[in-house]
Amino acid sequence: MTTAVFQDFQPLKDPHQKALHINLDASRYGAFAEIGAGQEIVSLFFHVGGASGTVAKSMSAYDMTVSDSIYGRTGRYVSKERLISMLDHEYRLLIERLDASRGATTGFFAVADTVSARNFAGTNECHGWLGIRFQSTPKSEPNQILLHVHMMDPDNVRQQEALGLIGVNLTYGAFYLSHDMNLFLEHLLDGITNKRLEVDYVELSGPAFEKVDHKLLTVSLLRKGLASAILFDVDQKPIPPTEFFHKRPILLERGSFRALHHMFPDLVGSCKSQLRGAAGERDQEAVYVLELTLNNILRAQQSTDDEVLTVVEQLCKFGHNILVSNYSEFFRLTEYLRRFSKSPIGFIVSANLLPLLLEDERYKLLEGGVLEASARLFQQNVRLLTYPVESSLFTFYLELIKFNVNQISYPQQGMVTAGNLSLTNVNQHLLKYLVESRIVIDVPVKETVEPQPA
Repeated sequence: MTTAVFQDFQPLKDPHQKALHINLDASRYGAFAEIGAGQEIVSLFFHVGGASGTVAKSMSAYDMTVSDSIYGRTGRYVSKERLISMLDHEYRLLIERLDASRGATTGFFAVADTVSARNFAGTNECHGWLGIRFQSTPKSEPNQILLHVHMMDPDNVRQQEALGLIGVNLTYGAFYLSHDMNLFLEHLLDGITNKRLEVDYVELSGPAFEKVDHKLLTVSLLRKGLASAILFDVDQKPIPPTEFFHKRPILLERGSFRALHHMFPDLVGSCKSQLRGAAGERDQEAVYVLELTLNNILRAQQSTDDEVLTVVEQLCKFGHNILVSNYSEFFRLTEYLRRFSKSPIGFIVSANLLPLLLEDERYKLLEGGVLEASARLFQQNVRLLTYPVESSLFTFYLELIKFNVNQISYPQQGMVTAGNLSLTNVNQHLLKYLVESRIVIDVPVKETVEPQPA
């Protein structure tokens, strides 16, 4: 398409119309390989008619031995590694078999997915990898788009349906919207909603995407509501949360982190030790992640994507992995992390956060109030690892957030801890239970150091 055509182009929104449009485009021809949720993507192309103009091949290798014989062995079958091997294989066969006969007029493509849809018992992580490798024009070098999705429908059939819809949207977007990735993302969930499916990772490669900023693209997943959280590694590179957190103990600290310092230099090591001891897990060390909440660091309407990435860049320089989320409540973080791991989870918090976490007003939209929030936060093997706060700083913080000091009592000198903090309302009984049960744990730390400027 020329620039003028792009300017006048109005994207289709109905996935069925998109599939038919592709079927009628004689310049597109390719293969579909799908594992784990039926063959829902290619079935939409068959249902709308004219699929013989688009589908060169459709297949599904469910048996692991059969899959390995085609695509090679892999450690995890629902993984980026398996998806890439599927695309490699199917695209190579297309070129070998069809390039001589129709390569001069055809942009070849391969679509693949490997998915774990809801099992019969409902105990598995419902997620998947899907991608497309495609030529923008005949004989051109191929481009590639990979996605990781989390499926939230409560039943297998609905999950299959959602996967089919996003697969068509991905294919259509690759062919007709890849010149504008903002437009591509805006139409990626056409016919679905983010209540049914989340996209938390996008990876692009090929000549069509040489100028795309992958970090900004990843932040756009949050901005546009496609994801609830995204992850950057220590090199500021976007990475898939499912592969980073998979079956690992997790130690997470949340905040704005603009000061870039720890008052307690041994805090993380002490928290890791406490988490292992409390959960009875001694053979695997927890992965440590800083979590930035958009509601806090962005000040919602005024901040820009560049501001988010500036904070990420500063923290990554200190060797941290960074999770950026739109979660306000701690219990939603628990639910999010439980997608990936059943291992112990520890949240590092300062003592001044405890009154807020147990404040009834914060949970008035929940039927069960603070009790429901606590039950959802402290699922099996979840701990709050609390570090102390000097009493004057504790007072300053409460004044800053305009917290009603009549609801709590605490030492006016020295350090405030979970053990010496008291609530003056009925929630004191809840706090006492959490502390005595070692769900909320005061972490022993060495003497403080002076904060260092960023």
